[in-house]
Amino acid sequence: MKNPFSGLPLGQAGNFKIALLAFASLFVLGTLFYSQRITNHLLERERQVVGLYAKSYEYISSPRSSSGDFTFLFEEVIRTVDFPVILTDSANVPIQGYWKNISVDSTLSREQQKAYVSSLLQKMDQENTPIKVAPYDTVVLNYVHYGESELVAQLRWLPVLEIILAAVFIIVAYVGFSYVKRTEQSNIWVGMARETAHQLGTPLSSMIGWLDRAKTEGAGMPGVIESLQEMEQDVVRLNKVAARFSKIGSRTDLKEENVSEVIQSVITYIAKRIPRSGKKVDLQIETPGEFRADINRELFEWVIENLMKNALDAMEGAAGRITFRMSQVVGKTTIDVIDTGKGIDPKFHKEVFRPGYSTKKRGWGLGLSLSKRIIEDYHKGKLFVKQSAPGAGTTFRIRLG
Repeated sequence: MKNPFSGLPLGQAGNFKIALLAFASLFVLGTLFYSQRITNHLLERERQVVGLYAKSYEYISSPRSSSGDFTFLFEEVIRTVDFPVILTDSANVPIQGYWKNISVDSTLSREQQKAYVSSLLQKMDQENTPIKVAPYDTVVLNYVHYGESELVAQLRWLPVLEIILAAVFIIVAYVGFSYVKRTEQSNIWVGMARETAHQLGTPLSSMIGWLDRAKTEGAGMPGVIESLQEMEQDVVRLNKVAARFSKIGSRTDLKEENVSEVIQSVITYIAKRIPRSGKKVDLQIETPGEFRADINRELFEWVIENLMKNALDAMEGAAGRITFRMSQVVGKTTIDVIDTGKGIDPKFHKEVFRPGYSTKKRGWGLGLSLSKRIIEDYHKGKLFVKQSAPGAGTTFRIRLG
């Protein structure tokens, strides 16, 4: 199935989105796996360094060592790393002065410093299991406790950042794809509209000539003349339709008009043609008066016609009513088009404006989509389903200004 206003078949467009999401998912999983691998590698390296440090203490504290002074070793080994280290005695109490890469307030007393370091030690033990030093009689050191380096802490946030970046990528890609698709649809829409206007021009000019001839030959036959006059109105209407199509994609000039009068002119035209459908429909403007707004008359008439035809198609019985209710506040004009048709299920209130959506066997389902484009793109207004439910009729609302 191919959308008449899209350059891509619907199936291909859907496959493109799926492929885009699959690629993004693989990107996320790949980066997460890679970053986690790096993190684990760094953690293992740090553990090896601390293990080496502990073994060194075991050596210098054993009977085989001639000296029990391990200050120099402590300074030299820990100086090369950037993660916090705390040495504890056999009671697992921090040894004063034997902690590195920890900021301790020098103004605190010795006991306060130990208490602060002890609180950090508990947190470090939750992150990493302390390394026990082999016991010897001369050894006061019992455990080496260590925390995570700043690099590891930053790497732990890396997966979160990657997910955020991937999400941004997905959103940007989706919006970009949608924009390209909408642009393509608009270009096809404009091209088809202008081609339609061009194709209508030649036969309409010919029909006007044949009507003039028919009037001359039918002079003196009132019935024929009356029919020819009605046909002439339809030809004039077709000329308007061609002019409307030619305006699609062009700069549209808005002019202040009496909206009530514009709607009444459409009602008058449609009313003469309703009997052909076999229905008896009451058409009325419920709020009399003058409501002025900046519109393009030809395009706005097209919207009203589409809404009325949609309402007529929705009427399943032999009779019905279409009512126009208008209001104006601080230069903003609201027009409600209310019908007594079969109504629309709430879950389809937005779908009805999608090109190709239709509940009728005939037509392409473009009328409401076109109307929405005219109101929102050319008049900078809004067109939406204000209220509708199965069996309860439908109210379409137009907002201008």
